[in-house]
Amino acid sequence: MKKLILMALMLAPVSLFAQKFGQFSSADIIQAMPEYTKAQTELQTLQKQYEDELKYLQEECNKKISEYEAQEATLPDNIKQRRQQEIIELQDKGQQFFNDCQMNLQRISGEKMQEIQEKVLKAVQDVGTEGGYVCIFDNADATIPYISATLCTNVTDAVKAKLGIK
Repeated sequence: MKKLILMALMLAPVSLFAQKFGQFSSADIIQAMPEYTKAQTELQTLQKQYEDELKYLQEECNKKISEYEAQEATLPDNIKQRRQQEIIELQDKGQQFFNDCQMNLQRISGEKMQEIQEKVLKAVQDVGTEGGYVCIFDNADATIPYISATLCTNVTDAVKAKLGIK
């Protein structure tokens, strides 16, 4: 029994050296994914639609201001106030639409990136399991101050392969 325990203690340090660590670059992987390219295209299209709508609202507001300024001298006070209020409401509507667009773009971008990151995480876990890695670090993680390239295997290509990316 003592010999078994002694042997286990002697082999424990050796087994620590046999552990495999890996590293990968999530930025390289994500940018190579077709899902990322598709998401960027969809976001750019949506942003263009929002910009066109905002431009239309701005033109409408400018048109109302021009009409008001052209007629201001001849308008009675109650109509002036009503038109001023309409212009203010139109400007507020444009600002609210702009804010809504920004929030919607951020929400959609976050949702799409989360789906992509989950897919990458799944591939990293699969590579880790199949390769027998103890730990795989992301080079993009700023909380890790140093990753030794000589002591860690770069598994970026293996993760890309798992995702079907060249």
